Amino acid sequence: MQYNQAPIPEPPCAITTKDLMYLKDAMSWELLAFKKFHFLAEQAQNPEIKQALENAGRMHQTHYQKLLSHLQTNNQAALANLPNTQQQMH
Repeated sequence: MQYNQAPIPEPPCAITTKDLMYLKDAMSWELLAFKKFHFLAEQAQNPEIKQALENAGRMHQTHYQKLLSHLQTNNQAALANLPNTQQQMH
């Protein structure tokens, strides 16, 4: 099955409980990846490999920070502005 839906340019203004669970999982994966790359970079002897591992770790750290920024919103106020049918779905 192929979906031709355009990506959402920005996150929704309110986060549902299900969205929050997805974000929590994604943040856990990004943090774990960052920690692993950081550890491996500290062990690397080859400067090129060390730099590549540090770059990969920074990428995951950036992803983590981006996800965290999506959570820094007044979710209760955003949910209050949604129609009642949407509020009951969270």
